[in-house]
Amino acid sequence: MLQVRGLAKRYGDTTVFRDVSLSVAAGEFVAIVGESGVGKSTLLNCMAGLDSWDAGSIAIAGADLGTLADAQRALLRRARLGFVFQAFHVLPHLDVTQNVGLPLLLLQRPDAARVAAMLEAVGLAGLGARLPQELSGGQLQRVAIARALVHRPSLLLADEPTGNLDPATAARVMQVLREQARETGAALVLVTHSSAAAGRADRLLQLRSDGIGAG
Repeated sequence: MLQVRGLAKRYGDTTVFRDVSLSVAAGEFVAIVGESGVGKSTLLNCMAGLDSWDAGSIAIAGADLGTLADAQRALLRRARLGFVFQAFHVLPHLDVTQNVGLPLLLLQRPDAARVAAMLEAVGLAGLGARLPQELSGGQLQRVAIARALVHRPSLLLADEPTGNLDPATAARVMQVLREQARETGAALVLVTHSSAAAGRADRLLQLRSDGIGAG
């Protein structure tokens, strides 16, 4: 589902990472850990085609991101990707139900029952009419997770998805991510500092500035 080969990223003369290669199969859950500042979030953004890279290649379901125009990348993300951002990126003028249902609306596949099921799965049942400013940080994180999962993506990328959650809610969210990946056959890539979250993965990788390897 995801193939990264010899990936390198630089900011000016500073190398963020280089020679990063990995493959993630459909249905596989891979966690990436590493020290702060090593580029975990940057790597995830590159995998989604949201950031540029200086060497190497990234392919999703056989599509080489490096050969796609911005509009083509956007269409690929809309159809195949779910992304849980560390900063949530929920839309403040939409209520919880509308935020979660947005990927389905963009795909012209509105499904109120699916949205309700995802809100139930992440513990937000009954909060669908609330606006983002009425929610806690942990609740916003769960909105972002439900939105990323609602359209059953074939690749799910998650940036510290339990970072704003208490241990019990974090465990529940990780269970939801895992179950959804299994249900849909999605590949799941998680970057995290949490040993509890990483411990649920099928495979643990350590990102260093000079590459990536078994954790």
